[in-house]
Amino acid sequence: MRLRALLETDALGLRLLGGEDELDRTVRGVMTTDLKDPSRYLSGGELVLTGLAWYRDPEDAEPFVRILASAGVAGLAAGEAELGDIPDDLVQACSRHRLPLFAVNESVAFATITEHVVRQVSGERAGDLAAVVDRHRRLMTSGPAGGGPEVVLDLLGSDLDLRAWVLSPTGRQIAGAGEPLDSGLAATLAGEHLAATRTGRRGPHRLSTGGTTFSLFPIRNTGRGAAPASRDVRETVLSDWLLAVEADASDWPAARLDLLQGVTQLIAVERDRRDAARTVRRRLAQEVLELVQAGAAPAEIAARLRVAAPVLLPGLGTAPHWQVVVARVEWEPEAGAGTVDTGPVAQALLEEILVDPATVGADSADRIAVAHHGDEAIALVPLPAGPLPDSEDEGQATGVGLHADALLAAVRDPLSSGLADDGRLTLGVSAAVHSAEGLRGALEEARHARRVAAARPGRVCAAGHHELASHVLLLPFVPDDVRRAFTARLLDPLRDYDRRHRAELIPTLEAFLDCDGSWTRCATRLHLHVNTLRYRIGRIEQLTGRDLSRLEDKLDFFLALRMS
Repeated sequence: MRLRALLETDALGLRLLGGEDELDRTVRGVMTTDLKDPSRYLSGGELVLTGLAWYRDPEDAEPFVRILASAGVAGLAAGEAELGDIPDDLVQACSRHRLPLFAVNESVAFATITEHVVRQVSGERAGDLAAVVDRHRRLMTSGPAGGGPEVVLDLLGSDLDLRAWVLSPTGRQIAGAGEPLDSGLAATLAGEHLAATRTGRRGPHRLSTGGTTFSLFPIRNTGRGAAPASRDVRETVLSDWLLAVEADASDWPAARLDLLQGVTQLIAVERDRRDAARTVRRRLAQEVLELVQAGAAPAEIAARLRVAAPVLLPGLGTAPHWQVVVARVEWEPEAGAGTVDTGPVAQALLEEILVDPATVGADSADRIAVAHHGDEAIALVPLPAGPLPDSEDEGQATGVGLHADALLAAVRDPLSSGLADDGRLTLGVSAAVHSAEGLRGALEEARHARRVAAARPGRVCAAGHHELASHVLLLPFVPDDVRRAFTARLLDPLRDYDRRHRAELIPTLEAFLDCDGSWTRCATRLHLHVNTLRYRIGRIEQLTGRDLSRLEDKLDFFLALRMS
């Protein structure tokens, strides 16, 4: 804004005392001071407000005005409440230094002037930024990429003094101006956004943490496959990006909110470009998986893998190892709502989990190929070729690659917020295979591991191939009523006895089995005499009618404890 505009605003009641020829100066801010030397707080372009408390005699005026002029301030407004009329020597000093001087009537508060200037300056900056954003949008939608989200985030920082970051639904930072967000804070912001979106609250959503308030704006998909406004929110909540702004937007004017909406639309265009870049990888994964599921000859699958390898693993060899990851998103039926197409939801979510460098490593983050088949998302994950394992049974290369628990460690909390009380994400990971012969087995292994994960409690669960080689594989698939009857028959007599006599028969049984039936080791672990241990085991056998010297009875007790 110009100084002239301040003079023309009747509500401010300013009187010009000098500097009429300088009224076209631009005001970039406002600063109030009663210091004799405020230079450390000046950066140029300010309207300086002063109550003249620093003024003691005529010699004080010249040094004060000289400091303001040297700093490049736009003008000086002096209040009349302290001294009445503005001293003549101050008027003359301002005239010598060509510094516009205003008198502020004692009935006008400095806060009123400050609020007016800040509102005008912010509005003009927003208008300038909106024009820049609009030009940038036209460039990005009609030609090559305009530099990505970082460009518009830099504009927010330089023109509106807003720090902002683009985050994925798992809290992964996609773009940001300045210092990156702490990963824990980013996950918290993502979780809050997902939870608020699921409840249907209108954005922007706000979260205050650590004394700082953030406003969260959704970044909707604007591409050809964008969801219409009427589509179930569950189809997009786990895939939409968000813009986190370090500011409280609750009292922002409509113009600024509209500007931020334009920024999110601009970032959405860049996201569409990134999604388009994944098209080739998705198609390759789809072709390979269709061959695998159709039972194609290994030679045909191997030929397709040779085509895929340079795209998915450039520069790291043409014969990599591969892993398969299977994910599924399930929603409970919602009254009055239609069915949710969960295949694309699972595909987008699995891509997000697997492109996070913290999950799969920086070298592999941008080489993941994910397809979806029905309601399953299936990822073909390349791993750099290395020494073959000692055992090559079924083409498996053990001990390398992704691990189920690690995949979900950083994303479990935010995704649980998005899944709320009616959704689940389950994920299974195969062992690594080094050839086309092992790929079909890897797919079935990953699917089976996902079913093991689905049998567990919790909104976000995963299981890996290593869990398919023991009783863990069998227990989740025992019907609930059979499990309850089996455990009750064996363990309820012991629980009742413990409740009445505090005999600790259940802990004793667990320790005895864990020590492989060794009397000495079990007694040492429980800090008991061996005779006391023998008495307790005898009581267990008496109450249950079982013999713990028999392998069959030991196994029954072991399974009952695991299923309880």
